[in-house]
Amino acid sequence: MADAAFHHRLLLVEDSPSLATVYQEYLRAGPYDIRHAHCIADALKFADQAMPDGVLLDLRLPDGDGLSVLRELRGRDPDLPVVVMTAHGSVALAVEAMQAGASDFLVKPFAPERLTVTVANVMERAALRRQVAVLAASAPRQGFAGFIGAAPAMQAVYRILENAAASRATVFVTGESGTGKELAAEAVHGISPRKAGPFIAINCAAIPKDLIESEIFGHVRGAFTGAVADRIGAARAADGGTLFLDEICEMDLALQGKLLRFIQTGTFQPVGSGKTMQTDVRFVCATNRDPLEEVRAGRFREDLYYRLHVIPVPLPPLRDRGDDVLALAEAFLAKSAAEEGKRFLRFDTEARATLLRHTWPGNVRELENAIRTAVVLHDGEVVTAAMLPATVREGGAKPEPAPAPPAPVTAPEPAPPPMAPRAVESTKRIRPLAETERDAIEEAVKLCGGNIAKAAAFLGISPSTLYRKQESWRRR
Repeated sequence: MADAAFHHRLLLVEDSPSLATVYQEYLRAGPYDIRHAHCIADALKFADQAMPDGVLLDLRLPDGDGLSVLRELRGRDPDLPVVVMTAHGSVALAVEAMQAGASDFLVKPFAPERLTVTVANVMERAALRRQVAVLAASAPRQGFAGFIGAAPAMQAVYRILENAAASRATVFVTGESGTGKELAAEAVHGISPRKAGPFIAINCAAIPKDLIESEIFGHVRGAFTGAVADRIGAARAADGGTLFLDEICEMDLALQGKLLRFIQTGTFQPVGSGKTMQTDVRFVCATNRDPLEEVRAGRFREDLYYRLHVIPVPLPPLRDRGDDVLALAEAFLAKSAAEEGKRFLRFDTEARATLLRHTWPGNVRELENAIRTAVVLHDGEVVTAAMLPATVREGGAKPEPAPAPPAPVTAPEPAPPPMAPRAVESTKRIRPLAETERDAIEEAVKLCGGNIAKAAAFLGISPSTLYRKQESWRRR
């Protein structure tokens, strides 16, 4: 958190004196020294005297387009946070402002809280970027808090996580499935002042819509059918620690409103109870979707987005991490060999090339599953390319179907005879594919002594897929 004695120099560029007074009043409680410019000329004059730490910029000014101020000031300081605002909002204008370097965009009129939260968020992100820049020249780390890899994209992730951990600000992790979003959340908790407290994770996509409110806030006995006893939820369980909401964009809109109130006040009510409870938690959220696209589509509340999206942590896909693939593969090989009692020590040259060539659509999770499959199904000291799963060897590409041979020029075939009664009867023995799949999975788990990871390896699927299928069967 910022030192209470420190104030950011904030330049407010607004031609309306009344609106300028209102905005200054909205921001009065924040750590800002605000200077007001009513036109472009004044704005540039103030910037010449002392470059601001942040800018709140109207796009319609009496002596020109506010975008010219944006471009000029960002030209002087590419990292300068600028929030643009206009009463003439449009998608095209918003896109142009963001392309010119705006940090965020407000359409008048806006609520006081929207302004204060937006300005606070962009200022905090700018401060983190400056800290990252200061540390950029340091030697690259080979890993961090459970992560493995020295790719430049991961160095930025490590620094953001390290700086964010010391703060109470909400962290919003984005990235494709399998990139390590929960690991990032655990890292934030594990190196934070709250590390001695609990880390509670809730997967919003894995819990039925009618149960997730109870999972987060708890319930009292009799609140609904099956509530045979009081139960504390994740909000109370995480008191003094960190609450991780994975796949937050999957949360039902009605529950999003209750979550917003919880974040704002720190209070909540268990399902079926009229008693208000209070807890102290730090929020970390994650999604594999584009949260702004979810907001635009009406599936995610805009006010909740701005409450949660304080410190964004974008995780790069594995295909953009270069030689990190080999470092991760070697770590997974050592781990799997030890767990399975195998002799594997390394990969041969062809196997290493195969690992680097694959695009890894399933990211780190797919890589770990591929190495475990090779270890479970083979033995020796060296992993060869032939031991890797076919999807990895073939790069995930589907084989092209063979061209159909040209039809011979012959007399038309006679119509086929009607299906015999016995053939009709035999089709009754065909079972639905879902039943066949369930039988195969249950038999594999039984043959592997209940070892889900080993059964998944033999079946050629990930353990998480197997767990999800078992969970879906239990709910039926």
